[in-house]
Amino acid sequence: MLNELQQMLDNAEMLYDEQAVEAALDNMAADINSKLADSNPLVLCVMNGGIVVSGKLLTRLTMPLNIDAINASRYRNQTFGGGIEWILKPRTSLQDRTVLIIDDILDEGITLAAIYEYCIEQGARAVYSAVLIDKNIGHDKPIKADFVGLTTENRYLFGYGMDYKGYCRNAAGIYACKEA
Repeated sequence: MLNELQQMLDNAEMLYDEQAVEAALDNMAADINSKLADSNPLVLCVMNGGIVVSGKLLTRLTMPLNIDAINASRYRNQTFGGGIEWILKPRTSLQDRTVLIIDDILDEGITLAAIYEYCIEQGARAVYSAVLIDKNIGHDKPIKADFVGLTTENRYLFGYGMDYKGYCRNAAGIYACKEA
């Protein structure tokens, strides 16, 4: 695996450097602070991809808030998605709360739509979503993010929470794997 990983890294293309990503996070935080200032939100970090984005955004948010996590996975360290597997649900009650879901990427939108529906079913008053990357896949998605940092073309990405077979979530930039 490590040889495959090194080969992939050697051929990857940087789409956004760390400075560009941090500027996008600043802009997202300003929008979230403006929209949710008086809402006492419950922030749900979507594991594992959303951990970097959540950590970066949380220090920029100025309103009182609570934090919890949720994990509904389709990829399970693969480069293609399957059915949704619920791994972790929040322990904090969502009843009558404003919920802000934070994830790394809005790809096909299936996972984010399922998490959104879960929040509504649990009695959330309002549900918002924030994603660092909104990928243009060439057709409509079942959900749109309320707060978006950057957009990309339809390529396999890694960095800032996004992974390549479970690796490279910690890359300081957004990279695209070389087209096969």
